[in-house]
Amino acid sequence: MQARIYVVDDEHIIANTLSAILRGSGYDSIAFYSAESALASCERQRPDFVISDVSMPGMNGVEMAMQLQTRFPKCGVLLFSGQFGTRELLDKAYEKGFDFELLTKPVHPKDLLAKLATAIRRPVESEGYLPDSNAAAI
Repeated sequence: MQARIYVVDDEHIIANTLSAILRGSGYDSIAFYSAESALASCERQRPDFVISDVSMPGMNGVEMAMQLQTRFPKCGVLLFSGQFGTRELLDKAYEKGFDFELLTKPVHPKDLLAKLATAIRRPVESEGYLPDSNAAAI
């Protein structure tokens, strides 16, 4: 069974690209452009894992991750950001009992796939998509 992965980023090109890379690696991946739309979709179709940018208009990725973990404890979360100040948001979440891993943008697809495979305990090579080591980071 394919793991269902939600990719959340207000930058459409990043969300779409990451989702395409994940689909090419054998995951069932859907792109969302806001935390609110991803959370609404969780009510209809729960993801196994969510990969999200931290800095977004409206609800940020850390707030969304805390709601996800509260409502759907089995859903894994991986956050990424290129913004300074993200650590403060993560520290506040940690004080409330949440602990999320943060990748720094730009994220190379190979690194993202490796982190995801480790998080859901699945070999990266299983579906045959291995990004070129010279591929651009996202």
